[in-house]
Amino acid sequence: MPSLSHSQREVLMAELGSLRRFCLSLSGTPADADDLLQATVERILEKGMPEDADAAKWAYRVCRNAWIDELRSREVRQRYPLQMAWDTDEAPSAEDDADLERALEAVSVALNALPPEQRMALSLVAVEGKSYAEAADILEVPVGTIMSRIARARATLLKNRDTPD
Repeated sequence: MPSLSHSQREVLMAELGSLRRFCLSLSGTPADADDLLQATVERILEKGMPEDADAAKWAYRVCRNAWIDELRSREVRQRYPLQMAWDTDEAPSAEDDADLERALEAVSVALNALPPEQRMALSLVAVEGKSYAEAADILEVPVGTIMSRIARARATLLKNRDTPD
């Protein structure tokens, strides 16, 4: 059974908070983010990683790949929709909570409207604080590609913000 070195486990544990935020930025919902984080960690623990791999970068790559797999699965499931009952009884208890919820929803909707490549690049740099070079390494693309994806994402977000509903 593959295993991680002690140092890789420590790096992975230290990166979990940032990795969860990345999952949330990709998925848009806390429940999906938790599922994506769990899938990511499970894959890493099941399959291990090369001894010379940077554990943090490896985890982001595994996460990205798990999200792509999930999107593909959702596409297949949408072809054969199932009826589901959603619990809508969760109401905020205060006006501030409601305002925050609306603001977070607006951000989530705006991010989810971006193409996945732009959303991942923007999330790594703007949310997680990764450098362009680190994001490029994680997503396995040139730095210039990261720069153009982020520029297009920001332009789209600004354009959509200024467009009346």
